[in-house]
Amino acid sequence: MGAAENKELLANVDEVAAELRDLLDKSVKKNLTEDMLFSGGIDTSILATIVTNYNRIRGFTCAFKEANALHIKYAKLMAKRLNIEHHMNPFGEDQVFAAIPDVVKVLECFDPMEVRNSITITIGLKFAKSFGSTELITGDGADELFAGYHMYYRYVGDKEKLSTKLNKMWGIMAFSANALGRHFGIEVKQPYLDPEVQKFAMNLDPRYNVQEEKGEVWGKWILRKAYEDVLPPELRWRDKNPIEVGSGTTILPKYLAKKISDAEFLSKKKKIKERDNVFIRDKEQLTYYEVYRDVVGVPYAKDPDARTCPQCNSNVPDNAMVCKTCGAYPITAEGTSVTNDTTYVEN
Repeated sequence: MGAAENKELLANVDEVAAELRDLLDKSVKKNLTEDMLFSGGIDTSILATIVTNYNRIRGFTCAFKEANALHIKYAKLMAKRLNIEHHMNPFGEDQVFAAIPDVVKVLECFDPMEVRNSITITIGLKFAKSFGSTELITGDGADELFAGYHMYYRYVGDKEKLSTKLNKMWGIMAFSANALGRHFGIEVKQPYLDPEVQKFAMNLDPRYNVQEEKGEVWGKWILRKAYEDVLPPELRWRDKNPIEVGSGTTILPKYLAKKISDAEFLSKKKKIKERDNVFIRDKEQLTYYEVYRDVVGVPYAKDPDARTCPQCNSNVPDNAMVCKTCGAYPITAEGTSVTNDTTYVEN
């Protein structure tokens, strides 16, 4: 995009930001409640700011105490700034292992990334429920709708490629908080996923989402600009961290690996392949699969004539690149896959 075109785009930023603020305000009012899973990131901080215009709110922040979790620092900062009732749960190994069966059973998967991310959500929901919460707000959807992930940064200024990548994301985005909330009897409210907010985001010139500011490229740029007068600078221009990084569960692969010897892993991996015809790629996945086998069963193709995952035999949609059961990625047309532990969306 040329300088003149970008200048024209930015000339309308105040109008675009005002429309976004109005839509989010209306969405929060429709989803108003007194509790929130509060990470202290941009998305939940914006929602908490809006909620406090109408009623008091309790924020629940959870982070793995074995890690240097970033959630704690920023959640404390915003809780103090907004004067909200803030409850923190620096959880330990016991809560992690207690959460795994819930996650695996509800989501019916042993995909390491999905389980790892959902452990924090599960612990947060349980924590909120211990305070009597029956409904709460989450920040789900902001990263997906407004290009919060790093994989979009390379397309700064490229409207066509950003549109292609975002449309692909919108076609597959899903959030485990919904199913987990139902499991615990908590209604999960997601203001960013309000139909009007989604419509706005999906019709927005995607270059408003990925822009340069202060010499750096940022995702969710329009969201940051829309609330730059209420977010402190250290939060407004805070880099995007996935939930597993912010909550500290990103260390789980190494943490769990220490609990299983190499010999035990290789022995179990071989046994599972021979017995269940399931490929296990690492010690973290082994931990989750053993739970999956106990609470769900051996994965299989419910429709043997449909496409299946080459690593766990579960059915996968014809156009899917990832198996939602085991996390195999990418699944190719030939049926083979090379697994890794990165974001599933093509980057």
